[in-house]
Formats: sequence, structure tokens, C-alpha cells
Amino acid sequence: MALEMKVPSPGESITEVEIAEWLVEDGDYVEKDQAIAEVDSDKATLELPAEASGIITLKAEEGDTVAVGEVVCLIDTEAEKPGGGESAEEEVKEQQEKKESKEDSDKAPAKTEEPSKSSTPSQKQDDGTYATGSPSPAAKKILDEKGIDPKSVSGSGKDGRITKEDAVQAKASMGTPGPGKRGESRKKMSMLRRKVAERLVAAKSETAMLTTFNEVDMSAIYALRKKYKEEFKDKHGVSLGFMSFFTLAVVRALEMYPDVNSMIDGDFQVKYDYKDISIAVSGPKGLMVPVVRNAENLSFRGVEEEVKRLALKARDGKITVDEMTGGTFTITNGGVFGSMMSTPIINPPQSGILGMHNIVDRPVAIDGHVEIRPMMYVALSYDHRIVDGRESVGFLVAVKEAIENPEELLMDNDVKRALEL
Repeated sequence: MALEMKVPSPGESITEVEIAEWLVEDGDYVEKDQAIAEVDSDKATLELPAEASGIITLKAEEGDTVAVGEVVCLIDTEAEKPGGGESAEEEVKEQQEKKESKEDSDKAPAKTEEPSKSSTPSQKQDDGTYATGSPSPAAKKILDEKGIDPKSVSGSGKDGRITKEDAVQAKASMGTPGPGKRGESRKKMSMLRRKVAERLVAAKSETAMLTTFNEVDMSAIYALRKKYKEEFKDKHGVSLGFMSFFTLAVVRALEMYPDVNSMIDGDFQVKYDYKDISIAVSGPKGLMVPVVRNAENLSFRGVEEEVKRLALKARDGKITVDEMTGGTFTITNGGVFGSMMSTPIINPPQSGILGMHNIVDRPVAIDGHVEIRPMMYVALSYDHRIVDGRESVGFLVAVKEAIENPEELLMDNDVKRALEL
């Protein structure tokens, strides 16, 4: 009996996916629940598990776009497992060993007879003269240093021999490729990457996006983390990072400036009384933005645990579409890659995104004298259609205030209680 495997729906509003990679070959025996393919939607990359055990027949090629519900393969459930009951893992291992053995044999140098001197082309001829058009040793050294092919140089010596003077005067043509590599590769972008590109272009063209900047003194957070990070990790099993401070600072700022926590829907502005914070993380398939739901109800521990859980799922390619949709505001941290300053692009249909950057010791004026402090530039990009300058600047100042005075504004002057220590 041939079982038809159809593309399941990865999530609401997704109507098609792309076959990113088949993990099995046509005619292979697959076990039930074995991952047989990776499929890209416009929001995530997901694994497609086999619905039954049997011999598989592929009905779509890698790179094909298939609709949700379309048949992508057949599984003959009545077929017997080959190899006397070998498991799928053993079979894959055996195939891999055969492949590696073949590759090793292909790479082994073939024995060839040493060519005779008479059949080997030589620059110098038997009579002590040089072959027609060949450079002298001194000329060859100069041409090699210049990266010039001797074939492109006209020799003025006897029988067209290239002299040292010819080599000195030779110049590489500006239109002639040099000795370096000039290869190129062409690879189709995944559906996820194409969708990200489409959304970024739309964000720039369909919103009145502006960016405002400020700088934050990270000294207070440094001191808190230095004092409590070991105790926090020992008790909760997660690190006390910067993201929990910034997430809770953003929650506080969104309470003060609710326009930043809103979206445009046609002629209407939709405001939210909850704070679902999208956190941009780097995954194997590119940038992903999982959502920390109801961040206003989370403690430092809660934020750190949720960020870690989502980041691990994104890294392992197991993040779901539902976990990446529906955020009301985004935080992105380019500082982990060394960015000093940037203008982050809004994540539509949201109206604001906070960009964090790297922390650098810089001289700053403190109470009339200069001190070296760990400073970070922060940026808020916002949709000016519904967020005015007063709200945007006020929002970023509120974030700055909370980061520079976390004990009072984020911990209610009770650090141990806030950290649940």
C-alpha cells in the first residue's frame, strides 16, 4: 500500500513551502518519524518526518515550491526492510562508509610512468639556447613578481626571447585578470531569506521610519552582574545577562509611551496592553526573531530562561512559526558581532525596534571631571506615522534611565528579591 505524504500546514497564513533539502534518496527505506526532508516556509525551516515505515518515492525536487496539502512523496508501507532488518541508522552508516571508501580510492594517486626527457617540454633546449618566446631566468623572476603571464609579453631577443629589459618594461593590462582566484558561485536563496528580504524592503518603503540615538552608561549593570551573577546562575541555572535588563527596561518604557507599543491597521491605530517582545537571534538559517510573550509578567529569571529556551530552539532549527509571530516590539543586539552603531529596521507591522551595540570603555564627564566608563550606544527606529519625536526620544531616555539606575527603577530597591535569590 502506497501512503501519500502531504505537506502539513506549518502555521496560520502559510499556504506554500519550499523543499530545502531531501535527507533521504529515492528508493531508500525510511522508518516512521524519521526526518526525511527540510522544508522552508517564509517564517521558519522545519523538518518533515516520515508518517510510516517503508520504501520512499520522491515526488518533488529540492528547490520546488509546493502548496500545503500537496503530495511530496509516496511510502510503500508493505515493502520489507532491506538488509535483513538493519535499522535505518545502520543502513545510513553503511552507505556513508561506502561513500567515504569510494572517495578515498578516487583520491589515491594513480601510478604513471615517468615521462622521458625527450617528451617533457623544456624551456631550455639541448643546444644551450632558449625556446622561442621564452623568458630568460632573470626575466622570468621579474614577470612572476609582477604577476604577468610571459605569453602576453613580446620578446626582443634572439628568436623572440624575452629579455630582462622586456620584463622590466612589461605592464599588466588593467583589463587582464591577475593570478588570483576569480571564481563565483550561485545559490538560490531560501524561502525564509527571500521573505526576510521582502519584509525589509517593505519596511523601508511603506513606513515613515526614523531613528533616534542615545548612549547608556553600563556601570550599574556591570556592578550588579559582578556581585550576583554566580549566585544567580547557581540557583536558577541560567546566566544573568544584559538581555533581561534591557527587556524589562523596554517594558517600563512601553508603559510610559504606549504609542511605541502599537501598530497601524488600515486607518486605525491598534494599541496593546501586553508586551510581547521579539528578540532577534542568529540561527543556522539566518536571523530569526522569536517572541517573549507577556514580558511584563516576567522577572529577571523568567526573561533569561525564556530567551535561552528560544535561542536554543532557533539554533537547533526547532523553533516553531507560532513562537516567531505576534510580537509588539523588537530588541536586536548587534553588539555581539562588534557593531558600534546602526539604524535597525522596523519589524513590520510593529512600530518600534531597539538596537543594542557593543560596550566600549570611553571617557565621559561625571560631575565635572572625566572618568572612564563602559558605554553603549542605543538606537530606536520607529514609525513616525504614529510615533512622534517626543514619544520616541522620551522612550529611549526612559530605557537609558532604567539601565543606569536598575536598582530603583527595575528592582524596586530590593535586588535579592528581584533576582529571586
